[in-house]
Amino acid sequence: MPRRGENIYKRKDGRWEGRYIKEHLNGKAKYGYVFAKTYKEVKNKHAAANAFCKTALEAEEAPKQPETESESFSILAKEWFQSQKTQWKQSSAVKYHNIMNSYLLPAFADRKISEITRDEIAAFSDRLLVSGGVKKEGLSPKTVADIISVAKNIFTYAARTKEYRVVDINGISIKQAQKPMRILSLAEQQKLSRYLCENLTPCNLGILLCLYTGLRIGEICALKWEDISFDEQSIYVHQTMQRLQTNENGKAKTAVITSAPKSDCSIRRVPVPDAVFPLLQEAKKENEAYLLTGMVHAYVEPRTVQNRFRSIIKQCDIEYANFHALRHTFATRCIELGFDTKSLSEILGHASVNITLNRYVHPSMEQKRKNMNLLSELFAVK
Repeated sequence: MPRRGENIYKRKDGRWEGRYIKEHLNGKAKYGYVFAKTYKEVKNKHAAANAFCKTALEAEEAPKQPETESESFSILAKEWFQSQKTQWKQSSAVKYHNIMNSYLLPAFADRKISEITRDEIAAFSDRLLVSGGVKKEGLSPKTVADIISVAKNIFTYAARTKEYRVVDINGISIKQAQKPMRILSLAEQQKLSRYLCENLTPCNLGILLCLYTGLRIGEICALKWEDISFDEQSIYVHQTMQRLQTNENGKAKTAVITSAPKSDCSIRRVPVPDAVFPLLQEAKKENEAYLLTGMVHAYVEPRTVQNRFRSIIKQCDIEYANFHALRHTFATRCIELGFDTKSLSEILGHASVNITLNRYVHPSMEQKRKNMNLLSELFAVK
């Protein structure tokens, strides 16, 4: 029997059925139904369905608020940049500024941000991959991913601070092929070490130090003798050097900047191996002097060190490798020698062990062969 006024009935099959009004079409009610094994259960479902439909109906009948006309993409992009730049390192601010001016503003500057569609952003991304860049030969997936990331931040700023209705572009991603990292073989590492020791200039000492401590190129360029503790046999890494773009008097220029490392984790103390430490003791200069020059007012910037390193490996008849390969080589050798990953992660200045394992540890063929030969002990036939 139906419960009076509730539109709830017990069916012949023993189940309970509740009927509710979903919507009105042309003045006629259109019904929906809920089912349950007990009266109490169907009553709860019925009440929930009625409440939902009532809310939806009230929303439809409520007077529509006129949508605020959104501002142009360029205005919002510049507002976002100004609101965030004090929180960024100078290098990050330069990077985002270049992305905006080189790619995003030329494409969307005068468009109202609420009118830009997801399809337009996806097509823009594809164009950058195929024909982006000065030479129109296409940008790398990493660069395109950075550009889309900045665009996402600008759209989010417009939605949160101005309450504009903007397209959701979070699903747009750029597939990035994993490039094989160059690692020096053990023979190449020994050949390079021998050359550096036999030609031990201040710069060559710095290159050798990177090979056996994993320091980044900017960190070794900024290193001064006062950062080396001879009592603790360690290096205090707390600065990095890089050449950045500046805009003085409206003109694009560059300048060498020394600042704190890329993250708090990069500020660290790195022990120096016993075999390398005597070379530092013999070469020691006054505290304020740069390690790579031995002078107080003269430094060597990263680009110059990269060029010198390229010349050195050519003289050593070693296959091409960029300077960062020294850091990858250091991490790989450490794992091969049995370092625990937590210690290695802190020596490299990483935020997590996963970064160390995924980006910087590349087992050599020798190590893979050694590991595979461990299975020989299980081989039953002798």
